[in-house]
Amino acid sequence: MNNYTNDNTARRYKAHVSALGTTQIHLRNPYIVAWWSAAFPGFGHLLLSKYIRGYLLFIWEVVVNYFANINLAMVYSFQGKIEMAKDILDTRWLLIYIPVYLFAIWDSYRTTVDMNKVYILAERENHRFNSFVISPIEINYLDKREPALALIWSLFMPGLGLLYIHRILTAAFVVVWAVIFFYLSHGLEAVTFLFFGEIQRATDVLDPEWLLFFPSLYGFATFDSYTATVENNKLYEKEQRKYLAEHYQNAKFQILRGQKVT
Repeated sequence: MNNYTNDNTARRYKAHVSALGTTQIHLRNPYIVAWWSAAFPGFGHLLLSKYIRGYLLFIWEVVVNYFANINLAMVYSFQGKIEMAKDILDTRWLLIYIPVYLFAIWDSYRTTVDMNKVYILAERENHRFNSFVISPIEINYLDKREPALALIWSLFMPGLGLLYIHRILTAAFVVVWAVIFFYLSHGLEAVTFLFFGEIQRATDVLDPEWLLFFPSLYGFATFDSYTATVENNKLYEKEQRKYLAEHYQNAKFQILRGQKVT
């Protein structure tokens, strides 16, 4: 196989740089990915760059959660109003919620295990992949970024940290839903009232059913942007090391038992 071919025609390769972002596979902890699916169905798949499944499961979670009144029941449970929590739940929606919720956890775990195996094989084959792209809509290339900055921007607004590292598809999806959740939960109105010291009005204006979507959204945005930045930095270093070894390293260079022999 020609390792200098840069057209992503290998049987397996570790990454692909496109106008919409840098997609790569790397070793992941299946339990962490499954946990994110448990926190919010769809997030585990988005971590794996399984966008179609991730988008479908996310939208399904929002729609079914809303009609089943799950978040509202959680609020009543937190307040100790167990009977109100049981009464508010709509079992017609709840009974279709449970199997898909469990599927999201199981499938993200299973996919992570499979992708870890694929990564090990791709790492062994070590085929060259594209690291730079120019298109009519965007320019993207491998480089190093600051993980802390990605995390900070995500704290300001979910999705900004993902834009910083050029994960366009996930960033756009997260930003759109963050705006929807801000609007429907009246979160920014509550913040405005807090600035003026009107705590009661801030509490009254909030819609808890939509507000409860925020912890998972913020957590995912910060986690994904930080970890993706770290992994992109590793990918950049590996690609740079491979290129320098192929083009500048002496062909007779060897390492034997920790000693360099030329």
